[in-house]
Amino acid sequence: MENIKWGELGFAYYKTAFNVRYHYANGQWSQMQVTDDEYIKMHMSAACLHYGLEIFEGLKAFRGVDGKVRLFRPDENAKRMINSANRLCLPAPTVEQFVEGCVECVKRNLDFVPPYETGASLYLRPTLLGTKTCLGVRAVDEADLIIFCAPVGPYFKGGMAAIKALIMRDQDRAAPRGTGDVKVGGNYASSIWSLEEAHRKGFSNVLYLDAATHSKVEEFGAANFFGIKNNTYVTPKSASILPSITNKSLRQIAADLGLTVEERDIPVEELATFEEAGACGTAAVISPISYIDDPEKNKRYTFSEDGKPGPISQQLYTKLRNIQYGIEPDTHGWITIVD
Repeated sequence: MENIKWGELGFAYYKTAFNVRYHYANGQWSQMQVTDDEYIKMHMSAACLHYGLEIFEGLKAFRGVDGKVRLFRPDENAKRMINSANRLCLPAPTVEQFVEGCVECVKRNLDFVPPYETGASLYLRPTLLGTKTCLGVRAVDEADLIIFCAPVGPYFKGGMAAIKALIMRDQDRAAPRGTGDVKVGGNYASSIWSLEEAHRKGFSNVLYLDAATHSKVEEFGAANFFGIKNNTYVTPKSASILPSITNKSLRQIAADLGLTVEERDIPVEELATFEEAGACGTAAVISPISYIDDPEKNKRYTFSEDGKPGPISQQLYTKLRNIQYGIEPDTHGWITIVD
């Protein structure tokens, strides 16, 4: 294997040795197939290419302080993929099949799991594609589940750094009773324009409001929102927000640490009352927020004057990372050891 410069890795595709695939046809899933082929052969009229019948997941494997490789909560990713598949009327894998595929993918690519001291990890991207040929819009009964991986570097090189976010009312991430709560590619495609606009204005991320009233906080383009005040962890509750597995884990850890946990509506004006705020997801665990600008209302909500995470955000981040790397015990059964 080539000599990987672990410290130079970013969050990008990196060729590994193998990927895992299953094909669904005639009412059943095939046996697992393991291949070194990076490419997918499909018909030009495959439904995923025309009608967005595509969903995906993201999770990580970590080489721990004890040398063991740990997958973090793959069963939760499986459940979320099943929910997404059901929404798009795609054939859904079982939890056992999904987890089996992820474990096998890691096993086949153990040389690409970064060493513990690098802070890097192995990112897995299970992808479900509707591959049935069709011209009309309809449900399909053929699909491919592909699980590939890539080593990725730590999201923050040199420590956690607070980011700037922008509230934009020109575009909504998801409609009420739409697909905002499932992990479909179209949700991300529709957020690219506003994210590019935010980048052009010097911001790292976009904070979306509810599409119906533009009065309540929903989520960032690819991460959930949380705020900290009065020893309370607060995160929005909405049918159009993707249920983040990281957020779910942080809520449990917050409760373990004695914080009150609230999932509820967050009016935009309440941002002014939070002592800390963050974006949480698989890539970074927590991205602390320096400030959020709301140009339409001529408001700036500041959470970090020095660009550093707040004390509770730092505590939550450290606790979760310690579980992922085996530094602290896994008391909730979140870890799957790959050996």
